[in-house]
Amino acid sequence: MKSIFDQVSYECSKTVTQSYSTSFALATKMLAPSIRKDIYNIYGFVRFADEIVDSFHDYNKKELFNSFEKELEDSLLNKISLNPILNAFQHSFHQYNIPRHLVDSFMKSMRMDLDKKVYSTQDEFKEYIYGSADVVGLMCLRVFVNGDDQQYEELKDSAMALGSAFQKVNFLRDLKADYEVLNRSYFPNTNLLQLDEASKTLIVEEIREDFKKGYEGIVRLPNDAKFGVYTAYKYYFQLLKKLQRTPSLEIKNARIRVPNYQKFGLLATSYVNYKLNLV
Repeated sequence: MKSIFDQVSYECSKTVTQSYSTSFALATKMLAPSIRKDIYNIYGFVRFADEIVDSFHDYNKKELFNSFEKELEDSLLNKISLNPILNAFQHSFHQYNIPRHLVDSFMKSMRMDLDKKVYSTQDEFKEYIYGSADVVGLMCLRVFVNGDDQQYEELKDSAMALGSAFQKVNFLRDLKADYEVLNRSYFPNTNLLQLDEASKTLIVEEIREDFKKGYEGIVRLPNDAKFGVYTAYKYYFQLLKKLQRTPSLEIKNARIRVPNYQKFGLLATSYVNYKLNLV
């Protein structure tokens, strides 16, 4: 039965989320059950595309990416795919009328990672951030507002800002791996070999502005989504504060993390704030 295959597909996306990001999986569990599945579906799709360009070094990444892109195209057209991750994603794509240009922009940024190593101008950086992060926030927003066009338009700028904040925190945290393993430098006008406190401070302040704008949208989200998104916001903001306190030399030489006990502490305080209507 098709319903069994679909359920297997959804479970695959959930497994991908839980396997690759315990923090995102924890935040997703805080969403209402009615929308949780669709966020897993979106994450599974974007994670698989990202893994092709970031991890499969012993294989022809371009061929793999071209094949994945063709499967994606077929799944959106035919509303089914034998790739369970794409089968799950196409379901959410159609159910919430996710604009196709968001998917295309995401795939464009992922394709850039196949060849492009340095983002030397703000325009290049903004284009990459939009496709790799902002549009993912917008896809999730379509689910959060249950496809409501008016709510989507009212909250889209905040959703993009929050997506940018999350991605930039990831870039700052992963400086070592991005530069040494993938030979990539995302932040323009920043020499990662000589990252100093002044350069780090400028990056942190830029991210703080994104968080501020993103929070303005969180407080206006439907209740089904608010607690889960707020939980993710609190985690990433805590990670940013930890990066801010960490000497730039240490950021270049190690991957900064938030320990699990702090994650659960953040979850507890987030829940209290949410229940007291402080969000």
